[in-house]
Amino acid sequence: MEQTITYQPKDYKSDQYVRWCPGCGDHAVLNCIHKAMADQGIAPKDIAVISGIGCSSRLPYYMNSYGFHTIHGRGAAIATGVKTANPALTVWLATGDGDCLAIGGNHFIHAVRRNIDINIVLFNNKIYGLTKGQYSPTTDRGFVSKSSPYGTVEDPFIPAELTFGARGNFFARAIDVDLKNTTDILTASSKHKGASVVEVLVNCVIFNDGIHKQISTKELRAERTIFLRHGEKMLFGNDNEKGIVLDGLKLKAVTIGQDGYTLNDVLVHDVHTQDVTLHMMLAMMRGDMPVALGIIRDVEAPCYDAEVEKQIAEVQARKPIRKLHDLLMSGEIWEVK
Repeated sequence: MEQTITYQPKDYKSDQYVRWCPGCGDHAVLNCIHKAMADQGIAPKDIAVISGIGCSSRLPYYMNSYGFHTIHGRGAAIATGVKTANPALTVWLATGDGDCLAIGGNHFIHAVRRNIDINIVLFNNKIYGLTKGQYSPTTDRGFVSKSSPYGTVEDPFIPAELTFGARGNFFARAIDVDLKNTTDILTASSKHKGASVVEVLVNCVIFNDGIHKQISTKELRAERTIFLRHGEKMLFGNDNEKGIVLDGLKLKAVTIGQDGYTLNDVLVHDVHTQDVTLHMMLAMMRGDMPVALGIIRDVEAPCYDAEVEKQIAEVQARKPIRKLHDLLMSGEIWEVK
């Protein structure tokens, strides 16, 4: 009888000293990834962790698995190659808002579009941390940084919007201080067949401290965020007294029992609906609306790596040639004497 091996989070930890600043949100995400891998129970030898360049991209060093610390912005391309060459591997991509959405933007959108079966963990601290505090593609307009001393004059990328624009089928959002939900989200992303994108809002204590504090602190989180769960009402607030309803063609946050709104008016979250419209609206909530956390979209679609593997098998079945000699001797040949 084959023995079942149970893995613990420590089985996925390397012996390397974790070289992130004390208090950096990356520590929490690393911890959650270790737990998510243990929840999945996949052997470390069957996992590959790929990264580009940046603070978050040091993550492969801290994994007891295969890993590849690549070059700036190219993590998605390398991860695509790894998964296509060896579909049996579980492939994770650790990337930051600068690495992924600036120089790596083209690779990111095409990995999502192809629906390659990789788990993309996008660490978003809205700053370039490793290069010491320049504004990034997700930095808010007007932000003062070393590369924008008078404030940025451009609007940022919103990772969810970019993911859905690239026809993404799995998108979730988490906060570094919420370890349990982040672990659950990462576990679900690993189970998803296809490109999964998990944006984790992380804090950079050195160059952008407190950037997410308006939604991450315990005092504000219940009122300013909504954690979406499939099949459940979209409720938030300290006592779940508020909800999300559809007001014409727009979403609206209401207090249940006021202005004629009842619990029946509150929307039920469906992560599996093919129509991306509501998922986009939820992911884009800003201003007087709560920020959506949790799994926003989880839809099945053909995977690039599986389709390539299937195509190769079909071609091989039609073409019996397996050796170079057989190939050279096939077709019209002649012998020179």
